[in-house]
Amino acid sequence: MANINHKPSKYMLNLLHVLPAFVEGKEGVVNAIVEINSGSINKYELITESGQLKLDRVGYSSLAYPFSYGAIPKTWDFDNDPIDVCIVNVTESLAPGSLVEARIIGVMKFEDGGEIDDKIIAVLADDRRSDHIKSIENLGEQFIKEATYYWEHYKHLKKPGTGVTKGFFDKDEATKVIKECEKRYNDIYLKNFE
Repeated sequence: MANINHKPSKYMLNLLHVLPAFVEGKEGVVNAIVEINSGSINKYELITESGQLKLDRVGYSSLAYPFSYGAIPKTWDFDNDPIDVCIVNVTESLAPGSLVEARIIGVMKFEDGGEIDDKIIAVLADDRRSDHIKSIENLGEQFIKEATYYWEHYKHLKKPGTGVTKGFFDKDEATKVIKECEKRYNDIYLKNFE
């Protein structure tokens, strides 16, 4: 799995800045760092500068994440965070902070408070229970309804109407979004450290 081309160090590496977005030699597969498990109302986030997991907030309602959730390394979305990834069809909890290889199946275009905050949709790359899932359509209409409802209502008690789903798109569009986020990471995020 994740062989890191980095000499040994006595310091913990920040995987957000060490690993590439795409897994080398595996088409359509990204590295993803797990932040949140399905069933949680707590919002955990990786601290971009250090890589530690932080409790960002406790959910404002009883709506729980309907999928595992994380971030793709060396990407930068318009909301000034690494691009988000929703890992669906997970049968057992993933350890927050762990690294997984996720196969891209699509993207949900999303706005949060007027900011673009797209969500890559993926499955675990090496889980044979997900081999049949090649696209968002394979997840069924209920997934689209549930994901839309979740994202449009998860902040509803605090900031009603701030989440707007803009549609679900195929893996080619998802790959394009990730590549744009890689470019933004190099052109914008890294420029702050020159």
